[in-house]
Amino acid sequence: MQKVIKDMFLIVSGSLIFALGINYFAIPNNLSEGGIIGISIVTYYLFEWSPGLVNFVINAILLLVGYRFFDHRVMIYTIVAIIFSSGFLHFTSGVGSEINGDTLLAALFAGGTVGLGLGMIFRTGGTSGGTAIIVRILSRYLGWSMGKGMLVIDILVIAGSAFVIGQEKAMYTLIAVYIGAKVIDVVVEGANERTSVLIISKHPDRVLEAVTQNMARGITILEGRGGYTNRNKEVLYLVINKQEIVKFRKIIEEIDEDAYVTVHTVQEILRKGYKGAK
Repeated sequence: MQKVIKDMFLIVSGSLIFALGINYFAIPNNLSEGGIIGISIVTYYLFEWSPGLVNFVINAILLLVGYRFFDHRVMIYTIVAIIFSSGFLHFTSGVGSEINGDTLLAALFAGGTVGLGLGMIFRTGGTSGGTAIIVRILSRYLGWSMGKGMLVIDILVIAGSAFVIGQEKAMYTLIAVYIGAKVIDVVVEGANERTSVLIISKHPDRVLEAVTQNMARGITILEGRGGYTNRNKEVLYLVINKQEIVKFRKIIEEIDEDAYVTVHTVQEILRKGYKGAK
C-alpha cells in the first residue's frame, strides 16, 4: 500500500511538472513537442483547441488499442497519468510567458521540465499514454530505452509540426525533445548508471587483484582464445558505476598500458547482487 501511495504521488507530481513544461515554456515560445502532446499543441496553434482536452481524447483512443499489452497495474497507472496530465494541461493553460525572446533557453527548460515529469511517471512503471504506449511495446520487445523510443517517435511528429511553427522553431523543439529524452533516461534508470567492462591483459592476475582490493568489485573470469595467435587467454568482465571509470582506467594503466579494454553502457541489471556490489 505504501508503494502505491508513493507511485501515485510520483504520477500526480510528474503530471503537473509535465503540464507546466508545456504551458509555461513550450507554448508561450511557439515551440512544439513530440508524440501526442505535439499533435495537441499544433491543434492549439491552428484552432485554439485546449491541449488538455485534445490530449485526453487521443490518449483515450490509443489506450483502447494498446490495453492488451499491459498488465492491470500498468493500465491503472496509465489511466491516472492521462487524467491528471490532461487536467493539469487544461487548467494551467496561459500561465507562461515568452522568455525575453530567448528561444534556446525556453527549449532547454521545456525539455528538462517535460523530461522530468515524464520520467517520474515512467519510473512508477506506468506511462503517460499516447506514444508512450507504443514506446512501452518497443521497450518490451526490442529492448529500447524509454528515452530512445520517445526520441524516434517525437522526431517524426516534430517534422510534421514544422509546417505550422516553421523550420527554426521546429529545430529548437528538437533540442527540447533531445534534452527531455536524456532526462527521462536519467530519472527512469537512475543517475548511477552502470557500465560493463571487458579486459584482455597480459597480467590478468594483477588486474584481478588490484580491482578487487581498490574498487571492491567482483570480477568474472572468462576463457578466451586469440583469433590470430590461437593462444588461450583469460578475459576479465566486471560491472562498475560510470563514475568509477576514471579510477578503473588509472589502475589498468599502472599494470598494463597495452591492455585491451572495452566499455559498454549496461541497459538493465536483473540481479541485485550486481547492482548492489561495492
